[in-house]
Amino acid sequence: MDFTLLFFNISGGEIFIILLIVFLVFGPGKIPEIAKKLGRAVYEVKRASSEIKREIDSEIRKIDREKTKTKSEKSTPPEEENK
Repeated sequence: MDFTLLFFNISGGEIFIILLIVFLVFGPGKIPEIAKKLGRAVYEVKRASSEIKREIDSEIRKIDREKTKTKSEKSTPPEEENK
């Protein structure tokens, strides 16, 4: 799988320049703190997206079960009450 940033079309050299600017602006003392906050943010986004995916999958399974149940009720002949 290709892990290039296609949306921004950023190459390795451009990422290096951005990191250099961040280093110059914030200094070496703030970079670990910024990286930690960025890591937490990425973790939260991944967790939220997996929760949303899990909810969607759950709803899809529920709808499929209802459709299957409805189909089986329609295909089953009605039982005669007076035997």
